Amino acid sequence: MTITPVILCGGSGTRMWPLSRGGYPKQFLSLYGDESLLQQTATRLKGLPDVAAPLLISNNDQRFLVAEQLRAVGVNKAKIVLEPVGRNTAPAVAAAAVIALENNPDAVLMVLPSDHVIVHSDVFQRLVLQAAVVAEQGKLVTFGISPTEPNTGYGYIRVGKKLFESDTSYEVAEFVEKPNAERAAEFLATGEYYWNSGMFIFRADLYLQELAKFQPKMLEQVKLAVNASKRDLDFVRLDSEAFSACPSDSIDYAVMEQTDHAAVIVAAGLGWNDIGSWTALSEVSPSDEHGNNLVGDVMVEGVSNSYIRSENRMIAALGVDNLVIVETADAILVAHKDRVQDVKNIVNRLQAAGRSESVTHRKVYRPWGSYEGIDAGSRFQVKRIIVNPGASLSLQMHYHRAEHWIVVSGTARVVNGDKTLLLCENQSTYIPIGATHRLENPGKFPLEMIEVQSGSYLGEDDIVRFEDTYGRVEVK
Repeated sequence: MTITPVILCGGSGTRMWPLSRGGYPKQFLSLYGDESLLQQTATRLKGLPDVAAPLLISNNDQRFLVAEQLRAVGVNKAKIVLEPVGRNTAPAVAAAAVIALENNPDAVLMVLPSDHVIVHSDVFQRLVLQAAVVAEQGKLVTFGISPTEPNTGYGYIRVGKKLFESDTSYEVAEFVEKPNAERAAEFLATGEYYWNSGMFIFRADLYLQELAKFQPKMLEQVKLAVNASKRDLDFVRLDSEAFSACPSDSIDYAVMEQTDHAAVIVAAGLGWNDIGSWTALSEVSPSDEHGNNLVGDVMVEGVSNSYIRSENRMIAALGVDNLVIVETADAILVAHKDRVQDVKNIVNRLQAAGRSESVTHRKVYRPWGSYEGIDAGSRFQVKRIIVNPGASLSLQMHYHRAEHWIVVSGTARVVNGDKTLLLCENQSTYIPIGATHRLENPGKFPLEMIEVQSGSYLGEDDIVRFEDTYGRVEVK
């Protein structure tokens, strides 16, 4: 038996704003420990026997983030499948199942969200092996988490008959949607209910068999999307027309709540947390003697039970209790811990107002490196640009802006019209409006530059690409 991990990493993560945003959601952030949540999910698999290279489901905008973060932790053989549109978890896992079966007719899938914290990896691996045995016997297995409080933010699973006397596997008696506080308290009192973790293990062919029974249209469109998929660099692009016509639904609704094959493993001792809010993160983060979680440059006096995180500037707090304060370069969140689930309301208002803070940070990551806005006015903006060693931007031109490039550190190879220049520290060049140009880092160290743009329009869409390493060419 070989297990194929399927890591779902296409979410937007708006509940962790302002750190998590549409263009850089929480699975790519180092919220707990030095590695990102995605990296932790991938490295948690190391050491498991008979595990294939992971299969990741992502989207076009985040494809290079996924690839780079995996490369940074030595996960080099993963297959990254790109959804043209989001259709929830059931179609995503169906696509993974179809792809896995192409290589292994006996494939067992381990479906994992990319944005959960699991403190005890050894317990996780032991439970995976236990669940795989149950899955081999014809069960669609999910992991149930022992509830510690009457939480209304999770779905619940009521356990039924025990499958094996020697372990903690049960038939599923009932899936229950997120309850109100009164029902959640009743669930906790019975001892029969567990939180639905969103992690699954099952045979790929059994999942598709059940999907064909309950959602035949979904399975049909997914198969069409996989069969018509295209390779793009290291990515597999599902066919847009076929996948867009696919019904949208979760694994729970589409299959697990309807099948007769559902089973649950009680996953005790994992140290699991889905990091669904700032309060949830505070519960697993180190705290001081006053119950505070302080991250970054933070100074407090008379503060208790608060999560305070500084990314750029010092935060000073006096005499407050039970607050969440999160600072980024362009936004600050101040919220009572009891209201952090409502952060999504702020994000919705930002989106309605057309504000970029809902989607992008001041620092924006690209496959070649990153850029960060430093200053801007009506006809100019200044950016700090980092180009990774060996990387290059596209060969491009702009209709509405000119650019001045100043090398701060490293070496830049610059195509500027019909000239190719090699620029070192403190040297510069000017790119006129309409000039074809390209920036490349030929060195072994990051290239740091300051770019000053000036012109009548400075939007990122004023780019015409002629050649591009990353498949973004718009003009042949």
